[in-house]
Amino acid sequence: MDDGELTWGIWAIVLGVIGVWVVIWIVVGLFYCLTLQKALERCAPQNRAMSPGLVWLFLIPLFNLVWHFFIVLNMAKSLHAEFMYRGIVEEPNPGQGIGLAACILNCASWVPYVGGLAGLGGFVCWIIYWVRIAGCSGKIALPYMPPPPPPSVAPPQTPAPA
Repeated sequence: MDDGELTWGIWAIVLGVIGVWVVIWIVVGLFYCLTLQKALERCAPQNRAMSPGLVWLFLIPLFNLVWHFFIVLNMAKSLHAEFMYRGIVEEPNPGQGIGLAACILNCASWVPYVGGLAGLGGFVCWIIYWVRIAGCSGKIALPYMPPPPPPSVAPPQTPAPA
């Protein structure tokens, strides 16, 4: 075996590993976007801060670093409005803190020397955010049925003088 064959073999392995890695991230991204879309679809239209279909822009490489901020902020607004509408007691902006942490750390992962650590932290925060949004989505899974009005109580009748 000469050096040329060895070099091509190494490149084939490297490209194969990168290809598998890309496919895994695309599949994970699809499931993430499905979770976000479902959460927004479960919110009443008047409570949505963004259209559910816009979450799919997250799959655009590099653009997703910026778009994820918009998703996190609008998801928090939408879920907060839906919880208020349904009378569910919940934190004011569900998932916003951990979601913004994930966004900031993922952007910081591009910074030399700190990128690896920031990327790991961003990944952990992203998973926590995903689980948090799935949990909030589960709380609003059933269609909203407003409570029936309280029964009207007739004022007591005073007897007529005889």
